[in-house]
Amino acid sequence: MKAYFAYLWEMLKQFFSDLGQFFYKGIVSPWTDLKTNFDNYQQVFDTYRADFGFGGWLMYILFLLLIIAALGAAGFGLFILIKRYVKFAKTEVDKDELKRQVARLNIELYDLSREKEKILGLQLQSLAGKKLPTVDENAPEGESTNEIISESASRFPRLVHVDNIYATKDVNVPEVEGLTLELLCEQFRNYAASQHGIYYTITTIRQMFAGMGAAKLIILEGISGTGKTSMPLELGRFFKHDAKICPVQPNWKDRSELLGYYNEFTKKFNATEFLEALYTSLYRKDTNLIVLDEMNLARVEYYFAEFLSVMENPDPDNWNIELIGNIDAYDPKLFNNGKIKVPQNVVFFGTANNDDSTFTISDKVYDRAISLFFDNKGIPFESEYQEAVEVPYSQLSRLYQEALEEHKIEDDNVNLKKFEELDTFVIKKFRLAFGNRIMKQLRQFVPIYVACGGDELDGFDFIFTNKILKKFESLNIAFLKNELTELQRMLEKLFGKGTFPMANKFIDNLLKMN
Repeated sequence: MKAYFAYLWEMLKQFFSDLGQFFYKGIVSPWTDLKTNFDNYQQVFDTYRADFGFGGWLMYILFLLLIIAALGAAGFGLFILIKRYVKFAKTEVDKDELKRQVARLNIELYDLSREKEKILGLQLQSLAGKKLPTVDENAPEGESTNEIISESASRFPRLVHVDNIYATKDVNVPEVEGLTLELLCEQFRNYAASQHGIYYTITTIRQMFAGMGAAKLIILEGISGTGKTSMPLELGRFFKHDAKICPVQPNWKDRSELLGYYNEFTKKFNATEFLEALYTSLYRKDTNLIVLDEMNLARVEYYFAEFLSVMENPDPDNWNIELIGNIDAYDPKLFNNGKIKVPQNVVFFGTANNDDSTFTISDKVYDRAISLFFDNKGIPFESEYQEAVEVPYSQLSRLYQEALEEHKIEDDNVNLKKFEELDTFVIKKFRLAFGNRIMKQLRQFVPIYVACGGDELDGFDFIFTNKILKKFESLNIAFLKNELTELQRMLEKLFGKGTFPMANKFIDNLLKMN
């Protein structure tokens, strides 16, 4: 071992001495002395290697590997530096090329802008002799002038496009002779079954049409695959005017997601499909269906709040939504001082799934809507072939009005009296009451449901289940089992055994789950 360390000392002295000379002479003659230096290394090695022994040779091999690794690392580092330099040089070249392309595109954009100004100038010249479009305040809803206006000149190009489409389009719909609500329910059920193999119970169809007469928002709930979205789609096909599907996104937080917004940069209003469908309905004479698909992916009471509030107004003439504060001559024809009207011929459908990915629909929304629950798939049945029918909304509205008069729920109605007793019981046991809004919907829903071919008591059952029992889901049922059992006995006592099947089924499910 002593011989090895003596060797190591002599070798390192020689190495550092030669290293200094190498850098000193590197510029003048770096390769001339290289062989001499290697001879010196060999001479030192030959002097001491005979006395290395096992330990010395082991240390020599390790030291040799260390030298090789250091030289390899130095070479690799040099390679990386060269590679990065090449990449940097290429990037700089690419930047120069991009700058040239941007400059070329700016020139082309300038030329296109000049061309657009010329075209717009020609359009304005052609319109110079025309009277600017105005809205006749006294004209019937859905009627307008036949003037074609420039879409590019308007802040609402998408809605002005609708104006131009309907400027010369005949939207009149003849009434269907001999039509009744009961017949309409049967025809729609047969149409869905015979034309598309979609099966609904007649009870569900009656509930839907009665709901459309009692509220402007219909919520379709239930498990996936039970035909929730299919129902308004089929109804749109049946009425020969497809329903407009508007998928709700989880990030919807206010009305701008639903209607659109004014872009200060482009000076245009970015209208949504929902707004376009709503505006189109102002022109049409039939029933228009707008579907908020997966409506509870976001909070309904946030993005739909203004509509819920407006539709509470007893005067439909005041169902106006303000879109923009100021007025422009090229705004859509059917605007009224920057506001759009929610027409009576529109019905909003909302589909909802109840799972971890959705929000709970609040009582504020449920109280203003009619909710239908789909808990199983339709059972196929034999049906007559049925063609689609085009029904003007005025005729459907008249059928609803006739049903309200013919099957009116008078104050002395026996079932209504019993319903009031049920109200007293629910207040006492559960601290819940049938509010004025619920009673108003009951007086509208039940007569129309009867006119659709349903039973009056089943109409009461539907309202009680969907308007009152649904609120029980937020209660602590584990402590109310006795009260729920008493409620079932109360229903049987008031209305008879075997009545209120929806309510009894709902209560049974609550008891099973808790």
